Amino acid sequence: MLGRGAGSGAGGGQGLEDLLGQVLGGGRAGPGAGGGLGDLLDAFQRAGYGEQSRSWVGAGRNEPVPPDALERVFGHDALSQIAARAGLSERETSEGLSQLLPEVVDKVTPDGRVPDFDALVASVSDMARRMR
Repeated sequence: MLGRGAGSGAGGGQGLEDLLGQVLGGGRAGPGAGGGLGDLLDAFQRAGYGEQSRSWVGAGRNEPVPPDALERVFGHDALSQIAARAGLSERETSEGLSQLLPEVVDKVTPDGRVPDFDALVASVSDMARRMR
């Protein structure tokens, strides 16, 4: 499971901040790459988890997604790359992201809007610092 300091061990992982940046748009693996948070949310919509992902941006309760949803959203190869970069197994990555993404997206969209890339990077960095 992803947690404080995730991926910072001997497995060569990049740590929580890098992993979140990668997933939300700052890395090369996954649907968020290049297109940022908006593309990530679109990928959840296409995979059948639009209601859940909209709840993370909107006010109110953040709906959960099951760990197996992450492979449907990212694809096996991209999830494998994310896991390898984080120094985690694919299962740990899926379980951790299924718990972490709703909270992270909620925190980086406090006004119910998807932020631009620079604001997103600043929010992820701030959140990672607070979780250490």
